[in-house]
Amino acid sequence: MVETRAPTSPELPERLPPERLCRAASFRSPDTDTAPAQAPIDAPSAYPRAAEAIRFGATTAARGFNIVAIGSPGAQIREVATALLTEATRQRPAPPDWVYVNNFATPHRPIAISLPRGRAPQLRRAMNGLVDDLRAALPAMFESEDYARRRSAIQDSFNAKASEAFSKLGEKASARGMAILRTPMGFAVAPMKDGKVVPPEEFASWPEERQAAVRAVMTELEEELEATLRGLPRLEKARRDAIRALDQETAAVVVDQEIEEVRAAFVDQPAVLDYLAAVRADMMENLKLFQDGEGEGEERRPGAAAGVVRERYDVNVLVTAENGAAGAPVVEELHPTLGNLIGRVEHLSQFGVLVTNFRLIKSGALHRANGGAILIDLRALLSEPFSWAALKRALVQGRIVIEDVARIVGLGSTVTLEPDPIPLDVKVVLFGERLLYYLIAALDPEFGAHFKVLADFDDDTDRSAESEAMLAGMIAETLRREGTPPLDAGALARVVEHAARLAGDGTKLTLLVERLRDVVIEAGHHAAGSGRSMARAEDIEHAIAAQRRRAARVQERMQDAIRRGVALIDTEGARIGQVNGLSVITLGAESFGRPTRITATVRPGTGRIVDIEREVELGGPIHSKGVLILGGLLASRFSPEIPMSLHAQLVFEQSYGAVEGDSASAAEFCALVSALAEVPLRQDIAITGSVNQHGEVQAIGGVNEKIEGFFEVCALRGLSGTQGVIVPAANVQHLMLDRRVIEACAAGQFSVWPVHRVEQALHLLADRPAGIRGADGLFPDGSVYRAAEDRLRRFAAWRRAWAKEERERPEREP
Repeated sequence: MVETRAPTSPELPERLPPERLCRAASFRSPDTDTAPAQAPIDAPSAYPRAAEAIRFGATTAARGFNIVAIGSPGAQIREVATALLTEATRQRPAPPDWVYVNNFATPHRPIAISLPRGRAPQLRRAMNGLVDDLRAALPAMFESEDYARRRSAIQDSFNAKASEAFSKLGEKASARGMAILRTPMGFAVAPMKDGKVVPPEEFASWPEERQAAVRAVMTELEEELEATLRGLPRLEKARRDAIRALDQETAAVVVDQEIEEVRAAFVDQPAVLDYLAAVRADMMENLKLFQDGEGEGEERRPGAAAGVVRERYDVNVLVTAENGAAGAPVVEELHPTLGNLIGRVEHLSQFGVLVTNFRLIKSGALHRANGGAILIDLRALLSEPFSWAALKRALVQGRIVIEDVARIVGLGSTVTLEPDPIPLDVKVVLFGERLLYYLIAALDPEFGAHFKVLADFDDDTDRSAESEAMLAGMIAETLRREGTPPLDAGALARVVEHAARLAGDGTKLTLLVERLRDVVIEAGHHAAGSGRSMARAEDIEHAIAAQRRRAARVQERMQDAIRRGVALIDTEGARIGQVNGLSVITLGAESFGRPTRITATVRPGTGRIVDIEREVELGGPIHSKGVLILGGLLASRFSPEIPMSLHAQLVFEQSYGAVEGDSASAAEFCALVSALAEVPLRQDIAITGSVNQHGEVQAIGGVNEKIEGFFEVCALRGLSGTQGVIVPAANVQHLMLDRRVIEACAAGQFSVWPVHRVEQALHLLADRPAGIRGADGLFPDGSVYRAAEDRLRRFAAWRRAWAKEERERPEREP
């Protein structure tokens, strides 16, 4: 005989008392109407595990120890991370300011300069003042009498030298009977006679010998004239050099004085001193920019060069201290495009052409957070092209390089800049959902090298008097921030109980406070509309009911289908091979329970249990696993010495979508045993629970919604007092049922039965014991298991008889 594991005593389960259907708040009692003090509480204390991780990551300077904070939607990830990072960065030294200035040698590569915090605007003001002072002082210097006299002397000296050269050549020509003539085409040499130029007709009448002699003299003089004319540009260059030297000598007095004032303010900044030296050299080479004109002889155009001068010597303050804040910055970037993250170079349209300069360099979030911390939404980061790769490059290189998207994709045709990179020292915190973290950790092998610290925010916390007080403090902080009316003791207790309901566990409290925030705000609105300055429990109940009602369209349609008999659900009587199972449907943020009829049929066969849901590919893998476990349980319970001569079929009636989960396996077992034993099961009781191969009923999810789903159907038809739901005993701790269900149970109109084993459920559903195998190896007479096993033996006998008949039947002729 094969040894089997016999079930323990399958005594009939007792219904749960009303006080065990919902765990009241610890401060709610009939003797008091007071609540714990609702002092605001800091959010990090609600998430100790995540707070510890963020504190560690924020204070660790080692490379790669950036943080990824994950949790469910509604967790206070941003608030907690911001508070902890602000606390950590307050102790860090203030980061420097950064500016970009013109690179006069290579303008397309602007120079980045670091300055002590708050001094970048000072440098910009100093340079603007320098330009303004020079634009006022230099024109005055160039219009002074001394400058005009010295410039005139240079001009006169040049004119004298040129006149002297022409005079000597003219005297030589006169001595040889020639004249130097100025014509519209230039200078020319012509013969003279009696002090007058010889006309061409007269010259042609001269003898050939005389003409040849004159031509020789003319040729010689023309060569000397050409040499003299070639010397004029050299004289002109010398004149310009002399004037330039004069201009620089004249301007140096003012320029050096103005620049020295700026140098004195930044004498401790070598990079600024180098820049000022480059500025002085450039100014001395471009003095005419300060003269409101473009050169000699041109009409003065006041202000024509003002914009050019400002652009050339301006200081682009990229990052500076904001409002004198202490410590390092904490920046949040919710839209991390490439430009928003690492900065960008903007362009202006001038005469149909896009142009740019160093003043159009704009900072990114990494620049503003440099020296401190930055929070980035992980989903938004991964949604933006190039941003994730750019962030990794910045972390690897330890510097911020402003990149152009057009160049990255190879489509750039616009002139742009290549600004100096800026060293990067920042703590990066990515926050988002757990699934995103798991996906990127699996798909990007570099992820772990850059983000070594995981801050996982809990969805709930253990329920105790301390945690309830903590939740009360979080609610108080929400009320204070939103300007919502406060809660009285009853309202606060109801919110705490609702927090346990949202956690799906009477021993837990949800930390996803966004939904609690919605409830207290709506309750406050309702209280204000009723003329009350403080919200009561009834306002909380109204808010919870209103939220459910707004999302209840589908639920009401399903209940209406049951009420009208379109969806077949019995809530009275008894049926063979039929039981009411329970399922949960989740739509958005709301979930509700729905009863489902489960039926089973049996006949002699080879021991196969057909799950119709799996056969038509509507059953998920977990559901299929539950059915296979069910087959193991059935085999271990009955006919251990003979083959399982059974062919059974299980189905969720009127189910037209996917079925997943194993929470119906207890109901399926009961339906199968009922069909096998031909014992009817009560239809006024629904059952939920998962079973293992030893018949133990295991906990399932959504127990509150499932109970309430069957209760609603029964309430539509009228509560009889015999109706109720069988649940796993392990789920009793999770019960946080609606007030209507608790009141019906207290009045004896509805019941909730906890069971440890499937035999207890069968006893309740069949109104007879399931049975325990005795010392004789048989189940007791009248038990459900005895009837099932007897029928299985009959199936086996029929199979043997049929097989013998088939063997003895003469072969049919072909």
